[in-house]
Amino acid sequence: MIPSYQDIRFTLDDGIARLTLNRPDKLNSFTARMHAEVAQALDEVESGQARVLLITGAGRGFCAGQDLSERRPTAGAPPVDLGETVEKYYAPLVRRLHALPLPVLVGVNGVAAGAGANLALAGDIVIAKESASFIEAFCRLGLIPDTGGTYALPRLVGHARAMGLALLGDKLSARQAEQWGLIWQCVADDAFDATLDRLCRHFAAAPTKGLAYTKRAMQASLGNSLDEQLAMEGEMMRELGRSEDYAEGVAAFLDKREPRFKGR
Repeated sequence: MIPSYQDIRFTLDDGIARLTLNRPDKLNSFTARMHAEVAQALDEVESGQARVLLITGAGRGFCAGQDLSERRPTAGAPPVDLGETVEKYYAPLVRRLHALPLPVLVGVNGVAAGAGANLALAGDIVIAKESASFIEAFCRLGLIPDTGGTYALPRLVGHARAMGLALLGDKLSARQAEQWGLIWQCVADDAFDATLDRLCRHFAAAPTKGLAYTKRAMQASLGNSLDEQLAMEGEMMRELGRSEDYAEGVAAFLDKREPRFKGR
């Protein structure tokens, strides 16, 4: 039984988990309650029934980052501990998304700002509406790009562009984000929903274990030497070669038919 939520919407059907941030009047900015609900939804995703996770936002925005009304400094009170906020909420969220043994698809339906921009970048495949945009707004508050931003940005777009985005806080259009390699694809607004649905169905029928190992190998490559990466590839291929999906894939290829993968 999937629980009811207030600040997100979540469904899990036919291997497709859909998580929608649902505070549209606040551009889906994060509160402690939203974090708790997202964490609970990820428990469902990790239960083993999901083969793809889609994250998107309700209304005209994807996510405006942290709801600052919850972390507002108050005169006479101790300083706000933003390090605790990162350690308790944002860092665990990014780690869980990176560790999920399935593709994480992110649909950026509107503005993605601050932690919301970097949450999107924690996905494996990011699709954005042409009208969407990305803003590393932290510099406007005297902060740094958290939620994995300082890790993802230089790796995705290089040092110079990462510094420009982080130090200037300029709005980056979805089209420019695609051209820079920050995201996978920018699509016309009226094609957005159909594109996400098609990808969800594709991944729900794909060889999930192989995709999960691909995800792990790509992540590890950033810190591995060539010899370490080649060794990892050998071990992964050894295990995947024993999987049901590999046997089915070969049989389907030789029989000239569509494979029926089970994700194991």
